[in-house]
Amino acid sequence: MADYPSSRASAYSGRFWVVTVAALLTAALTFSLGQWQLRRAAQKQTLQASLDQKKELPPLINAELLVSQNSIPAALVDRRIELTGRWLAEQSVYLDNRPMNAKPGFWVMTPLLLTGSDKAVLVQRGWIPRNFGDRTALAHIETPAQNVTLLGRMAPAPAKLYAFKGADTGSIRQNLDIPMFAAETGLPLISALVIQIDPASDGLQRDWAAPNTGVDKHYGYAVQWFGLCALVLGLYVWFQLLLPYRQRRLAPPSNHKV
Repeated sequence: MADYPSSRASAYSGRFWVVTVAALLTAALTFSLGQWQLRRAAQKQTLQASLDQKKELPPLINAELLVSQNSIPAALVDRRIELTGRWLAEQSVYLDNRPMNAKPGFWVMTPLLLTGSDKAVLVQRGWIPRNFGDRTALAHIETPAQNVTLLGRMAPAPAKLYAFKGADTGSIRQNLDIPMFAAETGLPLISALVIQIDPASDGLQRDWAAPNTGVDKHYGYAVQWFGLCALVLGLYVWFQLLLPYRQRRLAPPSNHKV
């Protein structure tokens, strides 16, 4: 039995170093992930500052949109724009499964023929609720026949939802691809989307969610990763260093004979 303490100490030493390496690697990984989230937050803060700056710029007008009709620069996304034109109501499309304030309904998309040109732009005019008794029974919308002036916000194309075959045709659709819609209708559509931000009117609601870069989300993730890192290090110090030290001090003297 002379080698028993020696073998036990050797096993403890091996386990100690395995746990130490695992703890250090985990702590390094979680700390690195926390730093990555902070870098992402800094990037999003820069983007949010750009969005805030765009709000202070004067609205674009028809002519400025027409200049960029083939490719809308990223710098114009989220810029306010004031458009004058005539609604092409017969080409309206209703995008299904687009909730507002947690209520199911449709986004109403109508092309606007721009005054002084033969070009049109697709406008996300507003939202209407769904009729639960009859999905095809759409709420009444007032669409002026004369020229209108509206205030909007330049935006990316509508987000695409999963759709079954045939769900992207007709007046009620799941998704809307602007170039494909232009080819389908023969409309000279500009490759852009404008979200109307005027006060609610024409039977439409416009409680659009403000553009959000998600800075707070990244800070929240960073706190979680740093917290996990601190937890791993705290558990390591307690179970591998403090607790064994305490047990050794409280242990009775060994009477083992060699």
